[in-house]
Amino acid sequence: MIVPFGDLKRQYARIGAELDAALHRSVASGWYILGSEVQAFEQEFAAYCGADHCIAVASGFDALYLALAGLGIGHGDEVITVANACVYQVAAILQTGATPVLVDVDPTCHNLDPERLEAAITPRTRAIMPVHLYGRLAPMTAINAIAARHNLAVVEDAAQAHGAWAATAEGTPRRAGSWGVCACFSFYPSKNLGALGDGGALVTNDAALAEQLRRLRFYGWGSKYVATEAGGRNSRLDELQAAVLRVKLRYLDQWNALRRERAAWYADLLSDAPLELPPDAPGHIYHLYVIASDRRNALRDHLVAAGIGCDVHYPMPVHLQPAYAHLGYRAGALPVTERQAERILSLPLFPELTRAEVDQVAAALRSGGQQQ
Repeated sequence: MIVPFGDLKRQYARIGAELDAALHRSVASGWYILGSEVQAFEQEFAAYCGADHCIAVASGFDALYLALAGLGIGHGDEVITVANACVYQVAAILQTGATPVLVDVDPTCHNLDPERLEAAITPRTRAIMPVHLYGRLAPMTAINAIAARHNLAVVEDAAQAHGAWAATAEGTPRRAGSWGVCACFSFYPSKNLGALGDGGALVTNDAALAEQLRRLRFYGWGSKYVATEAGGRNSRLDELQAAVLRVKLRYLDQWNALRRERAAWYADLLSDAPLELPPDAPGHIYHLYVIASDRRNALRDHLVAAGIGCDVHYPMPVHLQPAYAHLGYRAGALPVTERQAERILSLPLFPELTRAEVDQVAAALRSGGQQQ
């Protein structure tokens, strides 16, 4: 039996009629850009995240760029982030003219290590951009405390964290999107909340920032044909994608619960296997289920030969990629990040994955782990 890494056709088989109806409604309206579907989705997604405002844009990358631009970050400024995500956040920082400063991550949870954060702050630092990698929130209480001491903005990269949450110091649960001055989401199709193409959004509680972001996403216009913000761009979520996302948002908590159930299956089946399993947390929504092994490459080859989809998120840290050599980092600069890139492996995990398929993946990992 072939086990796919992901299978969006199964999702469509379950909710296709609702998606078709939403698309037909949107097409029949005759209004395709910044209409009622986008407005409704912005209200619904802001409420879901526990934020006051949502600004829907064309992609998660645009959300990151616009967040920094909206905060006035540019040439001469520094933004602290991590190197173990994909290149998007570093590329967004560079596009503003600012300089990315990369810090190492926690060896267990893969997120920004707050113990390494303060040493990276300089007089030029303007913001911290933690990434909620794999569906688990970065340690936001500690990060926010450091940011407050140094008067820095916190911009959440929540592209993999739709619906993820963590408790505050007082024990109150707060979702991704409600911890920083703003948060950035991607709706790429494979995300926990995915569109039928590209899409993204920012959420914030800052009304003035929200209005500025709405101008920046639409040429910098303050009113029709009148630009009041320099540096604006064309970055608008279209009505069709908003209609799709409104349908899917109603299922997001259910899908996240199903992801957690499948993660628990893996944890049970692999509890005594010679692998490092992702530590659970109540608010972890498992965008990816990422294990680690010193035999990663051999295990990957074994799974592929057995017809099981898998992937590495991500195989080359940003600071070691050719395009970013000019940042001045060398091999060994971020040892935890570099070590993880050699050991991590993402297993199939999506809401429609069956128990039989999880059993097959676990059996293949066990048999592969016994081969030396």
